[in-house]
Amino acid sequence: MTILHCDNFSEYIKVNSELLAMEGNEGQGEDNKVKDIGNDITFNVISRLPTKTLFGMKCVSKEWQHLMLDRSFIKSQLKSKEPTSGFFFQEKFQWCKEDIKSVNYIQAEADVTKVHSTVLDFLPETVVVQSSVHGLICCRSCFPSQNPIIYVCNPVNKEWVSLPYPEYDIQDSLALGFDPFVDPIDVSTNYKVIRVYEVDADMDNMDDIMYSFDVYSSQTRAWRKAVEICQCSSHLYKNKGLFIKGIFYWLTHRGKILMFDVKNELALLIAVPLPLAQFNSIPEMCIGECDGKLHYVLISEDGFQLWVLEEQYTSQWDLKCFINLDKFEEQNRVFAYNIRDKFTAAFNSSPWIDPLVFKDGMLFMRMTTDFYLFDFVAGKLKMLSNVYQLGPNSMNFPTVLPYTMSLVPLDYI
Repeated sequence: MTILHCDNFSEYIKVNSELLAMEGNEGQGEDNKVKDIGNDITFNVISRLPTKTLFGMKCVSKEWQHLMLDRSFIKSQLKSKEPTSGFFFQEKFQWCKEDIKSVNYIQAEADVTKVHSTVLDFLPETVVVQSSVHGLICCRSCFPSQNPIIYVCNPVNKEWVSLPYPEYDIQDSLALGFDPFVDPIDVSTNYKVIRVYEVDADMDNMDDIMYSFDVYSSQTRAWRKAVEICQCSSHLYKNKGLFIKGIFYWLTHRGKILMFDVKNELALLIAVPLPLAQFNSIPEMCIGECDGKLHYVLISEDGFQLWVLEEQYTSQWDLKCFINLDKFEEQNRVFAYNIRDKFTAAFNSSPWIDPLVFKDGMLFMRMTTDFYLFDFVAGKLKMLSNVYQLGPNSMNFPTVLPYTMSLVPLDYI
């Protein structure tokens, strides 16, 4: 019997890794010993590790590699809280109806931030990222394209599937719905893709926009048109297609959030916590997810506000956090100064502070020409990148997707 003395969990894993590697090299007669360890200790211990650590450990032995491909192991490992590893960032042209083909991945958890431009190069063509959930990404062919395709992929294991595109327009929004806790991945990985798009409105009321929904199911491998149509008065805004516990959310320009319950085929509009007209300057906002709930970030001359929607199908919000501009500046003097004057001076022009996406207490935001990660709890900024690294069009409402790594496999069609 081998007794291990380790000061911490990381050391425990390291010693076990070395032990299994040595035993795996002692000859074929030792294979059963490795399997016995792998079936019990290894499974229980390493299933608690984050995906990034696990992926680097696949080379320890063939058995570990097979274990990490096993659906029961992946299902168990998904139960652990996975940190946000980074953000996919894609520029947009302001007026041109063509896509910018480059996609950057900003590594956020490292001490020194890195920007990678080849993370999605395993796909057969350049793409536009659309949605991300539980380690899977939904993207589409860049326009213009004679035969556009929708892709669902996992950048960690470089697996992908392609879906037919029923109809397409550059203004469409595609959103990925995937919840491994509601639809376990024991046998297959089940997901849905939602296409939301504008349809012809009532000619008597040109201010209204009608939204229709197409639903793709990986189980039926077919698209269907939802019966529900939602009337709105504004276009979709910023990062589109947030999926939380079976519900899709899209932020609109005029202080409404479009909601679509895919299971019940119910669409409705949720009012944001505060009317935008009450502010002296134009407030900036975005939506995001934390602890399985919809969150709304509002930045105005009053400061930073973080709201949480406690109940679905309602417009009842609770203020979770508030930081006024003076306190924000005091806590971040290295990056921020004269915040209040600069914020109000940006009236009717490009916003000086622009919140782009929120995830797990962290706000990805642009401040002047630099991009930051803002921790609402600590009140601190961390600089990630700048417009010169991310491209000349990175200030024109870029698509920013928070990304959480996973080992989730995809079923090839």
